Amino acid sequence: MSQLTIGNTELFTFDLASKPILETYLQQLDLDTSDYTFAANYLWMSNGSGFYAIIENSFCLFLLTHGQISMLLPPIGARDAAIAAMKRCFSLMEENNSAPIYTKIEYVDEFLLSEFVGDLEAGAEVFDLLEEYIVERSLNDYVYHSQDLIDLKGNNYSSKRNEINKFIRIHSGFELQRLDVKKHASAITRLMNKWISDRMKYMPSDQTDAFLDGIYSERIAVKRMLSDYQALGLIGLVIIINGEVKGFTVGEKINKNTASVIIEKTDFEVFGCAQFIFREFAKVLANEYGITDINVGDDMGFENLKKVKMSYRPSKLIPKYTIYKRQ
Repeated sequence: MSQLTIGNTELFTFDLASKPILETYLQQLDLDTSDYTFAANYLWMSNGSGFYAIIENSFCLFLLTHGQISMLLPPIGARDAAIAAMKRCFSLMEENNSAPIYTKIEYVDEFLLSEFVGDLEAGAEVFDLLEEYIVERSLNDYVYHSQDLIDLKGNNYSSKRNEINKFIRIHSGFELQRLDVKKHASAITRLMNKWISDRMKYMPSDQTDAFLDGIYSERIAVKRMLSDYQALGLIGLVIIINGEVKGFTVGEKINKNTASVIIEKTDFEVFGCAQFIFREFAKVLANEYGITDINVGDDMGFENLKKVKMSYRPSKLIPKYTIYKRQ
């Protein structure tokens, strides 16, 4: 059922029923970027309402926030169709929005951007390559070889090995279990609440607002993950110490060789738990699903998160861009 009409274009609610539709279009791509899955968008869509339309035979995903619409992904379709759809989508946003700042396409993969703008200078920050558009580099996805995360070889990973070894010595009775929503949902919710409380104790006052904005999105994502775990085809792992869930991690396959880590939380008071569950999840993904590369998403612009993700020595960074309509 149509939920929103702009001009002559009907936009439909982006919900679980949209999953097979989007995935049909995503099959035309072979990207390692974490944003190009149904679950990645469905789980993290907390700041507005999602809508989609098929425009020029391309899947076009919109976010409606306070009456303004933007795009969470570029149009997904064959090259020529997607380029034509992008122009129509910008016109659609302009027709609806009250100010140009809202008219944008976010999380544009570098490969898809090159399809739009032609020759692309790798790693550039801002381009004016199109007469009508401005392109700005925003964030990077961090990707690692699965085997590197499992072996943790060399001096670069010595601190990770030490943290894991200490965890195993102190908590020798730990249990690793595959995430089971019926069994683990309440404990995961309690751990999430504890994580927020512990994090707030050490949060610098000037970072509180940004943290609270981010944690609202995370809480919604965890609730949706627990509600729709099976329908989304997610893969999860929990770690239990003395009968309590002290960590959980959830991801999904992006394509045949690459998986993503969507959400991971561990108890701050359990030293080495984060490093341990990350390594064990890499083992599950590699050994049970044939995954060779693991994408842990971007750092959301947080310097501390960037340091953590860089400390694992990514095999590659995947730049993501935002496209604005030139005024």
